[in-house]
Amino acid sequence: MRQIGYARVSTADQNLALQNAALEASGCSYIHADQGISGADFERPGLTAALEDLRAGDMLVVWRLDRLGRSLIDLIRLVTELGERQIEFRSLSEAIDTSSSGGRLLFHLLAAMAEFERSLISERTKAGMSAARARGSQIGRRPAMSEEQRHEARLAIEDGSVSVEAVAKRYNIHPRTLLRTLKSTPVH
Repeated sequence: MRQIGYARVSTADQNLALQNAALEASGCSYIHADQGISGADFERPGLTAALEDLRAGDMLVVWRLDRLGRSLIDLIRLVTELGERQIEFRSLSEAIDTSSSGGRLLFHLLAAMAEFERSLISERTKAGMSAARARGSQIGRRPAMSEEQRHEARLAIEDGSVSVEAVAKRYNIHPRTLLRTLKSTPVH
C-alpha cells in the first residue's frame, strides 16, 4: 500500500518540518504540502495534487485532522469520497486509520455526529423561521417591486411604449428580474 502524505500550515511564517518528519516516519512515499493556506479553504494546490496522486489501494496520511480541514462535514465528505475510490485514510495524531475495523468505527461515529449536527442546525433554522413568521416577520428576500410598480410596469410593456430594459432601469432592477417578477405576478 502506497502512503501519500499531506501537510499544511496556515501562515507562511509557520514551518512544515514537524508534520513532514511525522509523515516520513509513518512511511509516506511522497508528501504534498500547502503553506500559508487556511484549512477553511478547500481549494488548495497541495491537497488537489495529493488527491490526484492517490490511486485505489493507496492511503492518504495527515499529521492531524485539522491539517486536512476545519469543518467536520467537509472532512467526512472527503474521507467518504476517498473510500468510494478505494483509498484508505489515516490521521496520525487522532489514531484514525480506515484500513482497520477500529478506525472505520471511529470514522463512522464521527460521520454520525456530523449528520446529527446538520440535523440540529436544520431544525433550529426551521424553528427560527417559524417563530419569525409567527411574529409577522418576512422571511427571505424582499420583493423587487411593489404591487403598484408591477402593475405600472406591465401596462408600459404591454402597450409597447417602453422597452423592458427601460422599465427595469426605471425601477433599478435587472431586466431578467423584471420579467421574472411579472411572470410570477397574476394579471388583475
